[in-house]
Amino acid sequence: MSDYRKSPEAIARLSPEQFRVTQQSGTERPFHNAFHESKEPGIYVDIVSGEPLFSSLDKFDSGCGWPSFTQPLENDHVVENRDTSHGMIRTEVRSTHGDSHLGHVFPDGPRDRGGLRYCINSASLRFIPLADLEKEGYGQYASLFNETKGGVA
Repeated sequence: MSDYRKSPEAIARLSPEQFRVTQQSGTERPFHNAFHESKEPGIYVDIVSGEPLFSSLDKFDSGCGWPSFTQPLENDHVVENRDTSHGMIRTEVRSTHGDSHLGHVFPDGPRDRGGLRYCINSASLRFIPLADLEKEGYGQYASLFNETKGGVA
């Protein structure tokens, strides 16, 4: 799988909440979203384009109510933009090929892991469990989990 793109078919499959978040730069409720507490090994891909975005190996509990990651899985798949909405200056994170709003990045992440916190809406993501990486077309990422203790229980 390498033809990551936004298509009318992919947009039509989105739930109203996924559409609001990814296409209208919305934010889901904190602590009430699919991946906030998930600890299962695997990767997170753009709900629209399928491009690989984050790994469970880089996920941490920041206490903010949304899934938080220390870094993207593939830097080329994440774009950062200045966001001055809501009277704040923040850095928005969007997917490169799907142009989906993902969330924001902040400089208050774990210092020993680079210091960044990618605060991401679950509604913008689809989770691919480690056991399904190969069959879903993301087999190249399975080896990341062999290098750590992130294997299947």
